[in-house]
Amino acid sequence: MGILEVKNVGKRFGGLQALGDVNLSVAENSVHAIIGPNGAGKSTLLNCLVGKLIPDTGSVMFDGQSVLGRKPFKINQMGISRVFQTPEIFGELSVLENMLIPCFAKRDGAFHLSAFKNMLDDKEIIDRAQHMLEEMKMADKHSMNAASLSRGDKRRLEIGMCLSQEPRLLLLDEPTAGMARADTNNTIDLLKQISDERDITIAIIEHDMHVVFSLAERITVLAQGTPLVEDTPDNIKGHPKVREAYLGETQDAA
Repeated sequence: MGILEVKNVGKRFGGLQALGDVNLSVAENSVHAIIGPNGAGKSTLLNCLVGKLIPDTGSVMFDGQSVLGRKPFKINQMGISRVFQTPEIFGELSVLENMLIPCFAKRDGAFHLSAFKNMLDDKEIIDRAQHMLEEMKMADKHSMNAASLSRGDKRRLEIGMCLSQEPRLLLLDEPTAGMARADTNNTIDLLKQISDERDITIAIIEHDMHVVFSLAERITVLAQGTPLVEDTPDNIKGHPKVREAYLGETQDAA
C-alpha cells in the first residue's frame, strides 16, 4: 500500500472521457512522476487528487483517508500541498512577508488579513520564516518585492511556502514550466535536496523529460485517460508503448 492510492478512477466531461479506470500507487518517501502527451488526463487526475474535481467513479486515498469531497484547505490540513504551473505568490508583498503567511497558518490553523500586522511583530513566526528562506537559499532576497523575482526564484519561494506547512505529500504540476534551463536545473537540485533531507513524498506531473528522468524513482505514463505502463525510469525510456504514445520526447530524453 502506498501513501497515495488511486483506484479505478474515472471522470467524464459530457461525452469526453478524461480518465478511465486509473489505478496508481505512490510509495511513501518516493519521487513519482506522471507523464503523458497532451490530453492524456494528467491535469484532470491532479485536480482529483487535490479536491478540485470529484471523479465519477473510483477512490482516492491518502494515508488511508479519502480525499474525495474535501475542500482544498482540508486536503492541505491532511498533509498534502500543491505547487501549480504558474507560481502562486503574493506579488505585492516582500519575499519574507510571503513566507510569513504559511508559517503563521501552520501554527494558528488559518490566516486572515486582519492578523497581518500582528504577524509582522511575531518573533516566533519571523524566525520560522527566515529559517525556511535560508533553507531555500533566498535569505539574501528577503526584502525584495516578490513580483520582481525571476521565474525560478518565484518557484523556489512557492516550494518553500509549501514546505513551511510540513506536508507529507508535495504535488508538483509542471514545476519547471516557462523556466530557462539554468533555473530548471536549479529547481531539480532543490527538489533532490528536499527528497534527500525530508520525510516527504513527491509526485510530479511534468512534460520536461530532463526533469522526469533526473528526479523520478517510478514513472506512470498516461495516454487518453488510462495508464499505459508504470516502471522505473530506465525501463520507461525504451518501453515500446511509451515510444508509441509520445515518441519524440521519449527519444530526446533517452
